[in-house]
Formats: sequence, C-alpha cells, structure tokens
Amino acid sequence: MSQAHRCTYLDFRESFWAQAQSEGWRVCHVGGAPEHNPLSKAAILKRFPNVHLDMHTGYFDVTGPENERLLADLADRKPDVLLVGMGMPRQELWILSNLERLPDCAIMPIGAAFDYEAGVMYTPPRWTGQMGIEWLVRFFHEPKRLFSRYFLEPWVLIPHAMRDLMRRDRR
Repeated sequence: MSQAHRCTYLDFRESFWAQAQSEGWRVCHVGGAPEHNPLSKAAILKRFPNVHLDMHTGYFDVTGPENERLLADLADRKPDVLLVGMGMPRQELWILSNLERLPDCAIMPIGAAFDYEAGVMYTPPRWTGQMGIEWLVRFFHEPKRLFSRYFLEPWVLIPHAMRDLMRRDRR
C-alpha cells in the first residue's frame, strides 16, 4: 500500500507557517489545553516571528454560551485559516455543526498538532508515517490513551465500512 497520499500537520507545518508568514495570513487555532496553548504559540512564533496567530482553548461546552462567544469572536477576527485541534471526532463534529456560522476561510482539523508544537506530546519521526507505523510508535508512547482508539474502535467501524462497500457495489 502506498503512503504517497498520506499527509499530516507534521509533514507540512514548516511550509504552512512559512507561507502564512510571507502571505500575512490571519490564522486562528481552536483547540488544545489552556496551559499548552501559550507554549505552542511561543514555539511557532520562535520559528516564524511575524505570523498572526490567535488561539482559543478546545476545552469548552460546544453547545453553550462559550461556543456562541467563540463564533462571534471568529466572525470578528475574520481568519484566513482556521485550525481546529480538539481531537477526533469532536473537532469534525464541531466544524460540521457550526459550518454555516464559521468565517469564510480554509478550515483544517489538525488533532493534537499543537500539543506537538508545545512539546507536551511525543513527536514520532516522520519516517514512521512514511512506513505506515506511526500509529504503532505513538501507541508505545501512550498505550493507555491510545489502546481503545487503535484496538477497539476499528471493530466498531467495520459494519459501517461494509455497508459503504455494499452501497458502492450496488451502484
């Protein structure tokens, strides 16, 4: 199986931030723990000091008043790029449920990318992703957190995948 299609934040982050800086993009990040966000922002600004980066923690009630305030703030800020790092599937569900109210910009779900930036999460070597074993390396570093994701959740997805394959075959 080819890994040519695979691309994660860690694969494109340097070129992304270089272009964000040179083009003057306004980037907003929604996600991460409040105590980690200053660390990740500092790490990015150390490499790209002229980047315009606003941040909001990912720890909030996505159906309550804080979500309304966040949406209003994003509308005021008018970002060019919105990075959403609240973990899967929470970030995708938040994007979908708020899509009509989000600013007209590029929106990218990026998971724990800013935890890598902050240095609070182990960053696997890029060759592990290219070989298709990044998940295994991450598992060895965080077995308690990732056991369910890698060894239990896939079994829940099998019936959904089979249903999708059967629908495709019927077409």
